[in-house]
Amino acid sequence: MIELLPVAIGIGLAVSLLFSELFGLAAGGMIVPGYIAMNLTRPVDVALTLGVALVAYAVVHALSSIVVLYGRRRTALMILFGFVAGAVVRLWMGTELLMGEEFAVIGFIIPGLIAIWMERQGIVETVASLLTASVAVRLVLVLTLGAEVMP
Repeated sequence: MIELLPVAIGIGLAVSLLFSELFGLAAGGMIVPGYIAMNLTRPVDVALTLGVALVAYAVVHALSSIVVLYGRRRTALMILFGFVAGAVVRLWMGTELLMGEEFAVIGFIIPGLIAIWMERQGIVETVASLLTASVAVRLVLVLTLGAEVMP
């Protein structure tokens, strides 16, 4: 049995590089499309992750109007606020809200990585390239591995 996540991350790295070279857009970080591709069958989780990334972006953007933030400090704060917001959502969503269904934010640093690219290249550009790259990764997985990828 093949472990899908490492394969998805590897394909995601290749797709991210291709997107960067062809379109000049980053797909939310090099490893992010692989993680999102593995969760495309859970659209609420993808939406939660993008929402948490947007919150992290907004908090750091607002904070940067008060404090001088750049470079590593800004990057670390994006990842930290993405982690904290994701943890808060995990605690809140831990109480099964809708018909016993459990929802979760994808990964621990994924929202922060997405937030970094939202700040660097724009929200719409990042989300559009991330979702497109993730669908491409999922398509490659389905075409190469077939039924193993299906939920």
